[in-house]
Amino acid sequence: MIDVLIHFEFMRHALISGIIIGFLAPLLGVFLVVRRLSMIADALSHVSLTGIAFNLLLAKYFSFFAALNPVYMGMGFAVAGALIIERLRKSYRFYQELPIPIILSTGIGLGVVFISIANGFNVDLFNYLFGSIIAITRTDRNTIMVIGAVVLLVVTLLYKELFSLSFDDEHARITGIPRRWINLVFTILVALVIASAMRIVGILLVSALMVLPVAASIQLANSFKQTFLYAILFGELSVILGLYCSYTFNWAPGGTIVVIAFMILITVLGIKKWVIQTD
Repeated sequence: MIDVLIHFEFMRHALISGIIIGFLAPLLGVFLVVRRLSMIADALSHVSLTGIAFNLLLAKYFSFFAALNPVYMGMGFAVAGALIIERLRKSYRFYQELPIPIILSTGIGLGVVFISIANGFNVDLFNYLFGSIIAITRTDRNTIMVIGAVVLLVVTLLYKELFSLSFDDEHARITGIPRRWINLVFTILVALVIASAMRIVGILLVSALMVLPVAASIQLANSFKQTFLYAILFGELSVILGLYCSYTFNWAPGGTIVVIAFMILITVLGIKKWVIQTD
């Protein structure tokens, strides 16, 4: 593996990008799971697919979009989806989970329409759906690094507010925390991470990387900070082992990463059950 990293630049890009995504996805995933909003990752990932399909469609007719990295269009659509979700949550105050399936189904519908107009799937779109190691470029890596720095900075600055909103929304409102703005900023961060992770994990599987490591960490953690620690550890382990196996056995990286994350979850559940039975 070390020899591969030395000789192949694309593998270095994939590993660096994967390590960053393996950190960011569980980091935001903890807040999503605690707030019972894990499905928002699915919704925004499908909206990202719509952006990718739209860019590939426009690339057939306009040279500017042919030269544009489709990731940027995917990010734009994901951020737009995040803004619409937050706007709809104001309209459905007593059904605030409803905007998520609305955006998810709409994203799928638009994506299918764009794909059909563009005369079906092509190799690029397939790579975005399921991930591809060799498709990760220096530009993708740099974009992920910038997004990683932004997410880490914002989460660090707003940690107390996000913690309060995650566990006691009413108390946060009483204490004067600007809930709407913080929720909006957080949702945009989720959108950016999802869009940036699509090259590695794939649009259809990226939400799993936000949920499965967190699901495993909840079984072991005794505090909120421990939940972050274990979730990030499991996320990094899934990504690194997934990239190694996908290169060695020529498997799809996204599916491999998710399968390993699921195996970690099953292992943690089995160990916990065994410990409880022996006690």
